[in-house]
Amino acid sequence: MLEHLWASGRTITQIAGLLGVPVCTVSREVARYHSARHGTKNPLGRLLPPGRARAPYRWGYQAQWAQRRADAARRRPKTSKLGVGTRLRQVVAGKLARRWSPTQIAAWLRATFADRPELQVSHETIYQAIYVQSRGNLRAELTRQVALRSGRTQRRAQSRAAGLRHSRPWIGDLHISNRPAEAADRAVPGHWEGDLVIGKAGGSAIVTLVERATRYVMLGALPHGRDSDAVIGVLTALAARMPAHLRRSLTWDQGVEMATHPVFTVATGCPVYFCDPHSPWQRGTNENTNGLLRQYFPKGSYDFRTTNQTDLDEVAHELNTRPRQTLSWATPAQRLAELIAP
Repeated sequence: MLEHLWASGRTITQIAGLLGVPVCTVSREVARYHSARHGTKNPLGRLLPPGRARAPYRWGYQAQWAQRRADAARRRPKTSKLGVGTRLRQVVAGKLARRWSPTQIAAWLRATFADRPELQVSHETIYQAIYVQSRGNLRAELTRQVALRSGRTQRRAQSRAAGLRHSRPWIGDLHISNRPAEAADRAVPGHWEGDLVIGKAGGSAIVTLVERATRYVMLGALPHGRDSDAVIGVLTALAARMPAHLRRSLTWDQGVEMATHPVFTVATGCPVYFCDPHSPWQRGTNENTNGLLRQYFPKGSYDFRTTNQTDLDEVAHELNTRPRQTLSWATPAQRLAELIAP
């Protein structure tokens, strides 16, 4: 029917009305399966409607030829870029095992193999390979968790105690409002955020530090408890890994573990500033990092006494070598290296 109406010189709009389908359906069919490529022109091209573009009306349309093209395009299965045994599948599986997101992997592939489209794939294709069994069943090859890191099914209510202040004599005038303004806009590197991540039943913990401009992460083991002396000792050791110009400030919550923070400042030259009570968003970068760490250390069930500093350095290395969208798909390690290089 379409072939007959088209050959009679009807317009796309007229054909759509006679067939009872949207105009875009007819337009797409003609544009996709027109027969101009094999030399068939519209014999009634002279009947072009006034004021209309000439492009589609100069094409011929043959139903049988269009059907053959459609059947060829529909044939399955098509070769998958992430097919079993392919190099691309091995690369993607390796990045997933390191807990990269599909979006991070797709961006890294585009940058790394810019001249090799066969080694590039969209993030949606990776998601399909993970979650749709008929598309590759990539999940079966993964031995480490790749699901949402929180596992939470509903939002948590904000504490009613938010905003209430408690006596913390070690804070003095070191509130976050007095932190240098350069720390807020991330323009100047060397401003850090820190916290403790608590293990199972509150019996263990680790120190987490993240640099605001580069998102570079450092982790510290606390094998001897989390009293102030232990925490300050670990913080001092971690800070010593950085050159002096990258130790401009540290922002922490008001936990008692920082009661002896002047010892840290004297040893490192890095002042400590404290957030308002119940205001974790004031350390947003660190909170996000702690969330990423729950991929490695599940909340409520992990005992950090089973983890040593070498293990934590390996986890930090994985985080620091993941490309980040907020860094234009560079990695924290790359950005930090640029700052340290002479």
